[in-house]
Amino acid sequence: MEKRGKIYREEKIFLSKKNKSSQNGEEISLDGKKIFVRTFGCQMNEKDSERMVAKLGMIPVSSPDQADVIIVNTCAVREKPEHKVYSEVGKYVSLRERIKKDIKIGITGCVAQLKGSELLKTGADFVVGTHALHRIDEIISEVFSGKVIVDTSLTTNVSDRFESPMPYSFYDGSRVKAFVTIQEGCNQFCTFCVVPITRGREVTRPSQDIIREVIELVSLGVREVTLIGQNVNGYGWNTPGEISFAQLLRELNKIDGLYRIRFTTSNPRYMSDELIDAMAECEKVCEHLHLPVQSGSNKILKKMARRYTLEEYLEIIDKLRSKIPGIAITTDIIVGFPGETEKDFEDTVELLKTVRFDDIFSFKFSPRPGTPAARMPDQIPEEEKSRRLKFIQELQDKITLEKMQEYVGKLEEILVEGPAERNRDKDMMGRTRTGKPVNFEGKVEPGTLVFVRITESFRNSLRGELVRQN
Repeated sequence: MEKRGKIYREEKIFLSKKNKSSQNGEEISLDGKKIFVRTFGCQMNEKDSERMVAKLGMIPVSSPDQADVIIVNTCAVREKPEHKVYSEVGKYVSLRERIKKDIKIGITGCVAQLKGSELLKTGADFVVGTHALHRIDEIISEVFSGKVIVDTSLTTNVSDRFESPMPYSFYDGSRVKAFVTIQEGCNQFCTFCVVPITRGREVTRPSQDIIREVIELVSLGVREVTLIGQNVNGYGWNTPGEISFAQLLRELNKIDGLYRIRFTTSNPRYMSDELIDAMAECEKVCEHLHLPVQSGSNKILKKMARRYTLEEYLEIIDKLRSKIPGIAITTDIIVGFPGETEKDFEDTVELLKTVRFDDIFSFKFSPRPGTPAARMPDQIPEEEKSRRLKFIQELQDKITLEKMQEYVGKLEEILVEGPAERNRDKDMMGRTRTGKPVNFEGKVEPGTLVFVRITESFRNSLRGELVRQN
């Protein structure tokens, strides 16, 4: 199927395979079987992995050699994470050959959607795309009965895209944060992006289902939710009768027991005054926004089909900082886009100096199959892309260090997440409302709000002294 020049790969293949685990095609119960999931990519993939484990009802294990089923949930947004998939699956195929002859190995997610049956060459037993995850239990049961399955068929059914059961079993009182999917897919068709191919067209989840899930999560001990979607702040725009994203934030802000609300990823096109006002007025919405800009050059933004100008982006930044003092703003940057001149790159450098983002996620342009940018002339040499990436990362490191230093001496509200990675017997770790990790000495229950005086700053974290609990 083809839309706007993009190739949507749809396959549904069932192959019989003779092996020792085959049981004459009978449906196999998954009860008591163990599962290991390796997840690559974004928060959407992390949530998808949780949903699959919940749907399967299998026992999660922390080591692949303990598992009956191994799933590699994949990301295709850049070439590097896609290549990691092949080496990762190769390790598990080797494990099967050496030790566990009956282990089942599957590939799910965006690379599965993109490559389909090609991935059977890796030795995988099943390949499941992003739209077929609601059938994961049926698929794996059939795999245990002796079949090799590829399913990358698409669906427009909203209930399938956001199907229950939600992974409530993961929330046993020890987890204080949760991702909540509110929207999936993308209608923007940026020229460099594979998401419309791998995730399909934009689908909005009903607001009543979102609110119901957050209430349920709060009852299980969750104190912070992050609303996720490809264009999360465009929620409701293409769904007649649905509330806007700003209105959704206001509804979630009313939920008792919920302390904090975050969301990602946002598109500058949908940063309305209504939304900025809601962010400023809802006390549970954190002062942190990830707002991808991608480039500081209007010429490159146009070639990317981002549909906003640098001047419009800077106007949004000014509004945010005016109405939400102290807001932390992070962004995405792509260097080496086809046709990016040294002047275009310098415009991006100037943008970083002007805005002074709290941090950036920066990447070299990676041509993705099926996207217009992969076919554009004037591709930038790899060594030049590397030089540009190194330059902006070193610049941003200096800016981030300076911005982290500004926290020293301040009293910050911290939501405690659990023991720190180091000195776990003494230190706890939590985050500021702006999303900065903070380590401090003391024993506090996860999910508690505390106030910490910041004493030290580092590139990626802060350290402080516990002053009081909220």
